[in-house]
Amino acid sequence: MTSFVIDYYSHEGYADLQTLQLMKNYANFLRQPLSLKMFVPIDSDGEIMKEPENFQDWKEQNSKVKKVHIIFSKEQIEKFKLYEKAKKKILFEGFTVAYNGYSVVRIVASYDETIDISFKKDLTPQISSDVESLTVYDVIYLSQTSLKLIGIKK
Repeated sequence: MTSFVIDYYSHEGYADLQTLQLMKNYANFLRQPLSLKMFVPIDSDGEIMKEPENFQDWKEQNSKVKKVHIIFSKEQIEKFKLYEKAKKKILFEGFTVAYNGYSVVRIVASYDETIDISFKKDLTPQISSDVESLTVYDVIYLSQTSLKLIGIKK
């Protein structure tokens, strides 16, 4: 499917360009090799990031909806921003770390624990696979970042 879409897009000039662009973007998205950072926040050293203490309070303080007046240190704010930046890179929503061992990390979907994926500590999946391999599961939720990559505006 992915090869056909990319080849068709490259050679056909008369089709609906917007649809073809979406097809090409989606095919390229499906071809990406799986990595742990697609599922959970990862820092620049490749380590899994935990949500910083008071992160939700900081987010609420910066929202227009509810004002919480808490003073945070520069170090805390920097941690919050790094964590938020890492979260924005996640392509699949709803995953949590089930096991973080010496050589393996196992994640599961919070909405369906049968969706269980393991990664080596070098952040590559235990089995060589790409995003398209996730289509064996009934439901995988895409993040806003994924939708933007594909070209779908929500």
